[in-house]
Amino acid sequence: MIYNNCVHRTQILLENRQYEALKTYARRVDKGLSEIIRLALDRFLGKTRGPGRSRLNDICAIAKDPRGPAGRDHDSLLYGGGS
Repeated sequence: MIYNNCVHRTQILLENRQYEALKTYARRVDKGLSEIIRLALDRFLGKTRGPGRSRLNDICAIAKDPRGPAGRDHDSLLYGGGS
């Protein structure tokens, strides 16, 4: 995950069962404990990001062109010429 300068360090206390479950899950999905906690908080707070989704997924097709596949034809749109 890429961070900007607006991240905050915090400390939380977990019950043993929560910590063990978190560690097990983090190992299974090959992510750090902090990342798993951030993803869980996003879900709890109503964000759409879930495991396997990045911030880039959240903006995918945000400006989808109703006239056609602009993403596949970006060179001709940017630099002119036919496809």
